[in-house]
Amino acid sequence: MIKFLDLQKINAPYQDEFHQKMQLVLDKGWFILGDEVKQFESDFAKYTHSKYCIGVGNGLEALVLIFKGYIQLGLIQKGDEVIVPANTYIASVLAVLQADLVPVLVEPKLETFTINPALIQDKITSKTKAILPVHLYGQLCEMDQIYEIAQKHNLLVVEDAAQSHGAQFNNQQSTINNLKSASAYSFYPGKNLGALGDAGAITTNDADLAKVLFSLRNYGSEKKYHNEFVGINSRLDEVQAAFLNVKLPHLEAENNQRKVIAKRYLSEIKNHKITLPYWDLSNNHVFHLFVIRTKNRAAFQEYLKQNTIETMIHYPIPPHKQKAFVEWNTLSFPITEKIHDEVLSLPISPLLTFEEQTFIIEKINAWI
Repeated sequence: MIKFLDLQKINAPYQDEFHQKMQLVLDKGWFILGDEVKQFESDFAKYTHSKYCIGVGNGLEALVLIFKGYIQLGLIQKGDEVIVPANTYIASVLAVLQADLVPVLVEPKLETFTINPALIQDKITSKTKAILPVHLYGQLCEMDQIYEIAQKHNLLVVEDAAQSHGAQFNNQQSTINNLKSASAYSFYPGKNLGALGDAGAITTNDADLAKVLFSLRNYGSEKKYHNEFVGINSRLDEVQAAFLNVKLPHLEAENNQRKVIAKRYLSEIKNHKITLPYWDLSNNHVFHLFVIRTKNRAAFQEYLKQNTIETMIHYPIPPHKQKAFVEWNTLSFPITEKIHDEVLSLPISPLLTFEEQTFIIEKINAWI
């Protein structure tokens, strides 16, 4: 079986360094917000060309904290609206709700799976205070157009970068290009930069926001036992930071290998029943996932399974059709629904061998 993602294989090259880092943390005896977290925050800020990085518990909490930070700064009020893509993973929507804000769903582009900037304008009201673009599957949204809309309407931009570590916009590692923005990252084990458990981070160039966030993640406290805000406990774990410090220097090479595989798939998969993802061959995509579409997904997935190729569906049910959001179940988002009915993710691990790639391509092209 060609696994969709073999985490043991991916992490195997780092095991000796992992053990060394673990021993170092044990020897220091400092397990919360220690040197490993500080090092990762510094290095990841540099990697994303951001002034500040705040390590937090996971990607969802990274988003929630950004919104709560803006509320503390008085830039958003509870009950304000946030523009969100309708086809995102549910965490994006949950973050808006957990910050006591109102998500407003907008259809994506069918070709890119990312939010359609042309449809944002019609959803903006006097209550709209932010846009939450989600760089789904590793591909950046059309940020030039989104920032133009945001600046025109004085809106904040909160980027869900949980799947896009290392993607570049206009040759910059970070998509941030003004102070009124922040990005949330997840280091869930399956991400391009994955920890060995839950972990996340926020990057921003906004000094005021960063100051609030460093407190909010730590019970609202900058100085121990002195609580300025009603915060939460969402601190990047010292051990997970240590593991991330081992893996971060290798992220670019692994992203590049993902793009090599993606180019093969795009040039060599030729089956009229398969719609391949759009990519302009720039660095705006790091292929966290390689997502195709087909109208007969169940049969195609079973065919690949019978041919020892493991695939996954990201994601089978859109947020507005989830039981958790019963009040949205009657809403209609035809493009979103089409995407969720047809998408299938192929293996694209950076350790996928050339022979495995060839086998996958041949089996896809042979499907009738």
